[in-house]
Order: sequence, then C-alpha cells, then structure tokens
Amino acid sequence: MTEPHRTPPRVERIRIRNFRALRDVAFDALTPLTVLLGPNGSGKSTLFDAFAFLSACFTDGLRRALGSRGDGTLRDLRSRDSEGTIALELTYREGHTGHRPPAITYHLEIGEDERGRPIVAHEWMHWKRQSYGAPFRFVEYERGSGRVITGEVPEDKDKRVERALAGPDVLAVPTLGQLAENPRVKALRDFITGWHLSHLSAAEMRAIPTAGPQEHLSRSGDNLVNVIEYLRESDPRRLEAIFARLRRRVPGIERVVPEMLPSGHLLLMVKDAPFSTPVQARYASDGTMKLLAYLVQLYDPNPPALTGIEEPENFLHPKLLRELAEECDQAAARSQLIVTTHSPFFIDGLDPRQVWAMARDARGYTQVKRLANMPELAPMLAEGATLGQLWMENYLELGNP
Repeated sequence: MTEPHRTPPRVERIRIRNFRALRDVAFDALTPLTVLLGPNGSGKSTLFDAFAFLSACFTDGLRRALGSRGDGTLRDLRSRDSEGTIALELTYREGHTGHRPPAITYHLEIGEDERGRPIVAHEWMHWKRQSYGAPFRFVEYERGSGRVITGEVPEDKDKRVERALAGPDVLAVPTLGQLAENPRVKALRDFITGWHLSHLSAAEMRAIPTAGPQEHLSRSGDNLVNVIEYLRESDPRRLEAIFARLRRRVPGIERVVPEMLPSGHLLLMVKDAPFSTPVQARYASDGTMKLLAYLVQLYDPNPPALTGIEEPENFLHPKLLRELAEECDQAAARSQLIVTTHSPFFIDGLDPRQVWAMARDARGYTQVKRLANMPELAPMLAEGATLGQLWMENYLELGNP
C-alpha cells in the first residue's frame, strides 16, 4: 500500500526587529519558494544571518551565537542608533499527511541585564487550535524562569509545569525540546536546528576530501564528491536523474564519477563528449560545478525542511537561470526554499507572489514588499512583460538595481 504524501513543515510568517539593518520587517504568507531581490546592502544576507543566528542559538547557546558575530554582546547585532531588545518571530506549521495542523508562533526576544550581559528577555510559543478565540500560549519564559504546558495537544486545562532553566541566558525551547513530554516544543527545536543555509563555492567543490559517503551537501559544497558517492551507493536512479537534468542544461557532459585514490581520498572526475577519458573536476567550468551542486542539493533524497540559497546566478550562464528557478520551484514541494538573487533572469519565470523586493530607506533600515502587492506591475505583466524586465527598467517600488 502506498504511504500518504507527507507535506513538509512550512514557515508562513517571519518578523524581525532590531537585527542590524532589519529594524522592523515582516514577511507574511510565505510561499514554498520565496525569492528575495535587491541591490547590494539591501539586507538579503542579513535575513539569512538572522536565520543562522536563531539556529545557532538553538544548537550552541545564546552566548556562543553572539560571540561568533562580535564581542559577545548585543552591540554588533542591534540595529544602529537603536536601543531595546532584538526580536525574532516565526509562524510555521508542522509537516503532516492529512488534516492541516494549526499554525504555531515562536517568539524570541534577546535583551541585556543590568550589567549589559545578554539574556533571554522573553520567549514563548502559542497556537490557535480552533477557528475562534485567542491564541493559547503553552510556553512562556522570561530571564530563565517560566512554565510549559506538556502534552501532544497542550490546552489551557492541562497541567502547567514550572521549570527553571540553568540561567537567564538559556533558551527554553532547545532545553525543553529534549523532553518527550513536550512534543510540540521538540518539533520546533528539530525544525529550526535542521535548517540548511548554503553559499556554494566552485573552488571548494574541487576539494579532494577523504573518501566516505555523506548524505547531505555542506554549506560550501566542499563534500560534493562524497554526496555523489553516497547517491551512487544508495540511490543510483536518483543520481542518474540528476545527471540527466545536468546533461539537458550542459549537453557536453556525459557523467560525473568519484574516483578513489591510493591515499584514501576521493577525486571527482568529469566525463565530457567527445573525449574518451574523464578529467579532474578542477578542469571543469565553474558554471558546470555550480549547476551540478545545485541539482544535487535540490534533489536530496531527505532534504532539510528549509533551505537557503544565496546568489545562485554566480558563474551560471544567464540562459540557465530561468531553468534553475524552475528546478527550485519544483523542489520547493519537498523543502521550503528561500533564495537571494541579483539576477533579473532568475525571477523572469516566477509568480509575483513568490518574489520580495528589499531596499534601504533614508534612515538606512531595510524595507520589504512582495511584488504581487505592487499593483502597477499587473497591467505590464498582462501585456507580456517579465518580472526581470520590469526590475531592470526600475518599475519596482523597492529593490531596483
């Protein structure tokens, strides 16, 4: 019997306050594929860093997450000329196979104590299980103290458990999420720690790593040959499908194979027509390597719930970018994708609901707007214009190059 299709978890809304250039931005009703465009310095990479920071808070703790971005205080993260807490909030739905689960909102607010040390000023989770009434908050903590309502479907009548944390700088969700009695909290913890944010490097893809299959592509792609080895052993049909897609985009490529060296390292070899023998990947073009890595990433057999991709247009021929956007759109059925781009070609075939423009205002803070909410674009799109053309011709309210 065929198992029912499982819909992956989805982030539906993001709000960020006081995080560098993101003084106060919100992305509502996010689509499975979300593309962010805008000029350099508009805040696209800052949004990715906010995601990475939240994930690091969950895996490494608040102090280490801050320390990796500055001197360990809020000074290097807080929006310039601003005071107060840094707030990160997201609304998401868990993965499901049938009835759509209720939306869960998670809110994290980071502040300082009287001595300027970072603390978790406020952290909560709530959901609204019924179509009526106010959302019900089942996790709430301030400065290391608070309560959680346990159970599979926590409700107001359920038992409230007071659990003190190890200190005011400790996050509740990563801590409580280790306990089986808090399945909703655990689901959020697993969701956030499973995010994958990539910035692929063609140079690092040519690395010669130690042999051994690896299931997922790294942030830089330096284990590309290990992932290909894994797919060759565990899912050869999927690997051949990836190569077939690559050949359609780069017709001269026949296959890519890992080769074991006597030293125990793996060398990636590329066989291209009309030559009889393959060559080392270092002789392949940057564009070929990047496209191969993107296809391996997008067709991961067990993808992360959320994948971030920065500037996929680098080293790729402009004609390939619309096709890559189509690949991303298809892959978003299995893993939510957030992509940043400077390329008008990448957005040409996308729906305006999928694309957000970003730009700095006169005060230096980022403003965001969905292209579908720019009414002046609709008549021009109906006449045959593309989003990329309108962007390059400065018709967007925000994000013009």
